Amino acid sequence: MSIAVCDGARLWQHEGPGAAQTSTTLIPAVMQLMAEAGLQLAQLDAIAFGRGPGSFTGLRTACAVAQGLALGAVVPVLPIDTLAALAEEARLAWQQANAGAALPMQLTAVLDARMDEMYVQHFSLVGNAYQSLGPCTLVRPEALPPGASAGGGLLLAGNVFSVYAGRLPVPPEGSAALTLLPTAAAMLRLAPALLAAGQARPADQALPLYVRDKVAQTTDERAQAKLAALPVAAT
Repeated sequence: MSIAVCDGARLWQHEGPGAAQTSTTLIPAVMQLMAEAGLQLAQLDAIAFGRGPGSFTGLRTACAVAQGLALGAVVPVLPIDTLAALAEEARLAWQQANAGAALPMQLTAVLDARMDEMYVQHFSLVGNAYQSLGPCTLVRPEALPPGASAGGGLLLAGNVFSVYAGRLPVPPEGSAALTLLPTAAAMLRLAPALLAAGQARPADQALPLYVRDKVAQTTDERAQAKLAALPVAAT
């Protein structure tokens, strides 16, 4: 669970356990952070939220809370793609770790989607920001597309590198990988440009982005996935 609020100059952040705990802790944490910032919800330009892709429960919680707070405060909501926030977090992390170095021209954001699959989205550097090259897709670890040639450099960012170690294709030479998750602070860095582009929506349009329409695998499907992941010995 990641929350942040910005008054245009200062940033307040809070991180806590996610999963089932979020439904009981998210709203109190939001109100505590607003109190620390000395702001009222009605003073906000918008309430940004991660619209997905992600877990079904997490997305519904984020959308419902954003919608409820925005309705009460009479402010719009600002849906932000999860992998766009991940790409922005990777941009900042890369620049902080490589002061003065040029950003890689291509970025592939990858998040574990469970059920032996990953959410994948490719981005290209435009100015000092990563712009999406297409929609998010759902792939198995072995099917991760390369995303870019080695010429302009490729940055991979996400949380799949240890989860699917040994199953991911070898990235192009000169690539780099960062283990990261999207954050609320990254969403706030994206928010001004999205607001200026007219991406704010009425509160009742705080809707999730689902890339997968299936919540869980059957017992047989889980067993087959485990078998498919086992190494095969040839004699």
